Amino acid sequence: MLNKGFGNWIHRRRVKSADHPAVIHAGVSLSYAELAERINKLSDALRERGIGAGSRVAFLGANHAAFLETMFATTQLGAIFVPLNIRLAPRELNFALRDSGSELLIHVADLAADAQAASADSPVSQLLEVAMIPGQDSSYERALQAGSSEHKDVNVQLEDPAIILYTSGTTGTPKGAVLTHGNMTWNSYNVIVDYDITSKSVGLLIAPMFHVAALGMGALPVLLKGGTLVLQERFEPAAVLDAIQRYKITQLSGVPTTFQLLAEHENWAAADLSSLQMLTCGGSAVPLRVLEAYEERGLGFSGGYGMTETAPGTSMLQAAYSRPKMGSAGLPHFFTDIRIADGQGQALPAGEVGEILISGPNVIEEYWQRPEATEASFHEGGWFRSGDIGYLDSEGFLFISDRLKDMIISGGENIYPAEVEQAIMELPEIESVAVIGVPDDKWGEVPRAIVVLKPGSTLDESDIEGHLNGRLARYKIPRTSVFLNEFPRTASGKIRKSDLRKQFS
Repeated sequence: MLNKGFGNWIHRRRVKSADHPAVIHAGVSLSYAELAERINKLSDALRERGIGAGSRVAFLGANHAAFLETMFATTQLGAIFVPLNIRLAPRELNFALRDSGSELLIHVADLAADAQAASADSPVSQLLEVAMIPGQDSSYERALQAGSSEHKDVNVQLEDPAIILYTSGTTGTPKGAVLTHGNMTWNSYNVIVDYDITSKSVGLLIAPMFHVAALGMGALPVLLKGGTLVLQERFEPAAVLDAIQRYKITQLSGVPTTFQLLAEHENWAAADLSSLQMLTCGGSAVPLRVLEAYEERGLGFSGGYGMTETAPGTSMLQAAYSRPKMGSAGLPHFFTDIRIADGQGQALPAGEVGEILISGPNVIEEYWQRPEATEASFHEGGWFRSGDIGYLDSEGFLFISDRLKDMIISGGENIYPAEVEQAIMELPEIESVAVIGVPDDKWGEVPRAIVVLKPGSTLDESDIEGHLNGRLARYKIPRTSVFLNEFPRTASGKIRKSDLRKQFS
């Protein structure tokens, strides 16, 4: 075959797993044979609309079977897929469409107004609307059904660009990370090797696939192995617990808040979780009380660290190490290397804190039309600069200290907010916390805690200070605390610290 890219995976998989369910969404199940046929038809429809090698096709929508169909149909042609974050405002979406040069936009029906507004004054000349229920009548479905189901073998190589994923834009103008077919393929190999994905895996996707974690760590590896994906458009604890029992879910991924809300739901105690084999948690370390709640059900967590630019896996912590190496992001993925470096990119010994550098076939080579940003993001030898700081222990386990830009310098001392946040999260009344630096005439900066309490809980500034006294050095203890009802968050569930700095610094 000419096509070496991941766009051809479903075509190859249909021979081995024709009748096995590939995707289940809104009660509609598609086998690998059915999914492959729909991808071929959509690919032909896109070709008829002028899409070819190097063209950009955007998708706007939450988790939907059409997301996967569009991604595979687009990349099968050698074109580039541009998934858009549905939480962005039309002006922000317009930037991504203009910056990527997307020619065609496929969107779900309930985002039609945003799609129209975002497409104005952009290169988008064609829009296709997807019905909320897969397969129902829509311009997307009519275009797909008019296409030929014959598979076309197009010359696509692993080094060819496959996806442009825009960074969350929490600071400055978003950059488009160019993920190649090779990046996504090698990341899938890493996941399959380190997480033991099999053809019997049934993954529940609750995080949005327009975010690299759900796409790279959840969707693609499972489909490569011939497993089954169950898609949910949004996170609802009751619906997740129901889906685990109904579809015999074997793997579930989320952020700490996801798993906390599940454990606190009224249906938790009665839910049958016996099918679950793997829980993976990213974004930050799992609080001890959440870890204990799952251990009581015989479940443990795998953790990990990654980013858009690494497709996204960089390291993983096996569940067996969740207590012995608590707070660690684990060991490098099988085909990925990690270096802790000084400001010149030189390797530091075990235990010393420095910038985390990453190398491997899953790491991007460029940002879309940003040569200056690309050059600034790499050290000599192709080591990608993560912008995170941390250290490797004597056994090679990675520990994240914080983002370089999040680090607080108070009186010449470095304060890593993640360390302070972890200590504050020991208080059972606290649901979430973020620590930021605020200006101080004497010390330059001092830490401030921004806190969200659990419903019905009460806590004040003195309680937090009293809890931290003796646990942390005095200069690390927040001088002030602010209490909120909820945090501003990115699509992946991470707290937008840049928004908090604007409001509370």
